[in-house]
Amino acid sequence: MERLDKYLASRGYGSRKDVQRLIKSGAVSVDGETCKSCETKIDTDSAQVTVNGQAVTGEEFVYIMMNKPSGYVSATEDKLDKTVLELVPPELRRRGLFPAGRLDKDTEGLLIITNDGDFAHRMLSPKKHVYKKYVAQLDGEITDETVRRFEEGIVFSDGTRCLPAKLEHRTKNDKNVGVVTICEGKFHQIKRMFAVCGLKVVHLQRISIGNLYLDGNLPIGGCKSLSNLQIKQVFIGNIH
Repeated sequence: MERLDKYLASRGYGSRKDVQRLIKSGAVSVDGETCKSCETKIDTDSAQVTVNGQAVTGEEFVYIMMNKPSGYVSATEDKLDKTVLELVPPELRRRGLFPAGRLDKDTEGLLIITNDGDFAHRMLSPKKHVYKKYVAQLDGEITDETVRRFEEGIVFSDGTRCLPAKLEHRTKNDKNVGVVTICEGKFHQIKRMFAVCGLKVVHLQRISIGNLYLDGNLPIGGCKSLSNLQIKQVFIGNIH
């Protein structure tokens, strides 16, 4: 037996929250009856589940590494801007693809596209401590005080406190470029953290999630399938 929301997320119908909204909208039926309860337990071997009248099948999961370019929003659809899904080549496209987490429109780098909602939930939950690493180019120098404030946990003007983060100089000779490691994903978090320290982010690139690093040979805007080993690397590694 399996919860209905978890079952649909594992079949590529979006993140756990996406699936819960879908169920509550009345679009899901179990054995011919509309079901609006996310917690309903179903027998995955015998239950007949439909979404908007279409039978749910055990669609193969896909995991795609994208080197996201600036100018694209991390969304499945947008009325104003181009979305990252438009960059996925036809041979990798599947029903239910979505970006696992978000990068700002002007942020580049590692983004995972998948149709596995449970995978995305595990990757994004702060409780799982999946650390993401970014390279930030700034309009000023990173000082020892900046590093200390990141380690203590930056507090925004509205009182929101960030978890402790690691900040390092990328090289000893370049004080304007830092490498930031965090396990959260608050709105514009890294830009706001540096702003509290009086610095503006000029360019931002995500280079790793867990122990999965952006392929240096993958061009900006390029995509590639992830192997089973690479998928597991997402959940390996920490801030130390």
